[in-house]
Amino acid sequence: MKFGLAFELSVPRPFTGTAEQDVYRRSLEQARLGDQLGFDQAWVVEHHFMEEYSHSSGPDLFLAAIAALTERIRVCHGIVVCVPEINPVIRVAERAAVLDVLSGGRLEFGTGRSATWTELGGFGVDPEETKKTWDEYVRVLPKMWTQERFSYQGRSFSMPERSILPKPVQKPHPPMWVAVTAPGTELDAADRGLGSYGVSLSSTLSDQEKRIAEYRRRIQLCDPVGEFVNEQVNTVNFLYCHEDEETALSTGQQLVTGFSSAAAQVLDIRDSYPTAAYRAPGLLSSIRQDIGAPTEGKRRPEALCYGTPDQIEQSLRRWESVGVDRVVFMVNYLEVIEQGAVLDSMKLFAREVMPRFGVKGFELAEPPTNGSAVNGSRLVETVS
Repeated sequence: MKFGLAFELSVPRPFTGTAEQDVYRRSLEQARLGDQLGFDQAWVVEHHFMEEYSHSSGPDLFLAAIAALTERIRVCHGIVVCVPEINPVIRVAERAAVLDVLSGGRLEFGTGRSATWTELGGFGVDPEETKKTWDEYVRVLPKMWTQERFSYQGRSFSMPERSILPKPVQKPHPPMWVAVTAPGTELDAADRGLGSYGVSLSSTLSDQEKRIAEYRRRIQLCDPVGEFVNEQVNTVNFLYCHEDEETALSTGQQLVTGFSSAAAQVLDIRDSYPTAAYRAPGLLSSIRQDIGAPTEGKRRPEALCYGTPDQIEQSLRRWESVGVDRVVFMVNYLEVIEQGAVLDSMKLFAREVMPRFGVKGFELAEPPTNGSAVNGSRLVETVS
């Protein structure tokens, strides 16, 4: 099992003085430490209009800063909202390639269509179209990266023949992922040969096991949209590691409830716009229902990764047993944990827990070979 970091860039009110600048600075410090400790991915979301919840409207710029400060950690652009009103696909291809160039071939590219009316409504997007435009994006992006010249006539855009520049460093192109919230999206990922980036925190471990098993089965039969198959499963979680159990549980619960409180103000599609295109509750509704309330008696849900090193190992073993390849951690939210405590938690996790899963804590791993699209033992199967 491998471990990554996830950055939402959440900013608590009041939005005055240097509040946003401080969050960005602390997050960069966390990413730089993660690179040194052996975390192998740094994911940065894209969100718009999401007060407190996420002030990450320019993730490509933030990832460029991470790339400049680090040597080994993969810079993970995800998810990119694959909706033409928000991100024209040509610009998506160009920006992603620039990130791969700047990072020396360390880009991972995540895709999705957004699940909040706050965002889609703000840009005047028809939710009925988002699944169709997402599918078009994931099919044309690899061609834009690999073909010397490209032209297209399609649903969401058309273009005459042009050379889209620059080209990515990684050959044939960066690994591609899909953000998975509602059940069934992991099958969309599998059918297209894309990695599954699970961001739903509501499913039980037994449910996750069934979904991952079906993903593994389906991806063996896939018709890949790109030049290779990315068979990896990530899941997003929270991390707070402390040797004192009482401190670990109380602080970890603050982290979880901080996330839940910010999510409560964001409108899911189903909350405000009746549409057949979003049949299942989104990520935020699930969080409100399942982890929104404080944990009674400071019980630690088995799937969440806060506690002592031994307790966190137990949770990770469960994720490992259901087939997850990597757990990606949010290490702070709404700045509910002081920065020094966040960094200490990361260091303790790297020293005490990571080695139990074959990852060397406090030692720098060998840097990846520039230009390789392979990242992880289960990643790539080249197809003709």
